[in-house]
Amino acid sequence: MHPLLRYTLDLFEQNAPPAPVNAQPIAIQSVANSLFQAGSRLDEVTPPARCAHPQANREARLGEALVGYQLKRGKRRTIGFSVGPDGLVVSAPKWTPLYQIDAALAEKSAWVVRKLGETRLRHERLQASRIDWRDGASLPYLGQTVRLVLDPSHAFGAGGGALLSDADGEPQLHLALPHAAAPEQIRDAVQAWLMRQAKTLFQQRLDHFAPQLQVQWRKLSLSSAGTRWGSARADGSIRLHWRLVHFRLAVIDYVVVHELSHLRVMDHSPRFWDTVRTVVPDYAQLRGQLKDEAIPRWL
Repeated sequence: MHPLLRYTLDLFEQNAPPAPVNAQPIAIQSVANSLFQAGSRLDEVTPPARCAHPQANREARLGEALVGYQLKRGKRRTIGFSVGPDGLVVSAPKWTPLYQIDAALAEKSAWVVRKLGETRLRHERLQASRIDWRDGASLPYLGQTVRLVLDPSHAFGAGGGALLSDADGEPQLHLALPHAAAPEQIRDAVQAWLMRQAKTLFQQRLDHFAPQLQVQWRKLSLSSAGTRWGSARADGSIRLHWRLVHFRLAVIDYVVVHELSHLRVMDHSPRFWDTVRTVVPDYAQLRGQLKDEAIPRWL
């Protein structure tokens, strides 16, 4: 299964089982390359009229969609369905007759067609979210769109970049790079600048919220994990994904409060969410934006 379809959001689990104090860190899990604009709903996706798996060996009419799927037989006891970037795969026991497979597929047709539509939308959004690393490209920063400007005439100190405004007041990230810089150079310079801003901002927000929660954090690390926005350990260590700086400050604050709250409650029980709510009353809306708002594909 493609990793983008395998990731989960543990912050949407209201009553996850408690974790021992010395166990793995409690983490907010998410798709780091979220592909959906705020307000979009996958259950409103128009299903594809025709979809064929590249290794399709059977075909079925599911509602208005003609679906070519890969049928795999093996040592299993039930019929299973999975939808990935390539399409539908049906796994069935070796002894199951085709008419039973067809009946099971017909019963699951609405689910299959919806998932195929969702997967197609993910792919389209993924392609659209790629950044063209060049002078004039744009990307989100703290909820605003920032345009990249290659400015070889300035060194901008040790940071190598500076956030300025154009004549209309629109934010621009000026980078001390030549106009002929390779896309990889531009990407790496932007990432380095964003990570520096993230470290400073996260420390400020941790210091701001820790007293309100009556906890003490001891160490901050930036994360590049593909499946986690943040994690916390009982020893006060906090890890936050540097790409949170794409989101507006309120969303970042929710993640910071989420992780600090784990220093009081090391699980996702109702008591944990009550702790979060004392500082961020609208946390449910904000955590939804971690999934719904689009951030660019980095590579």
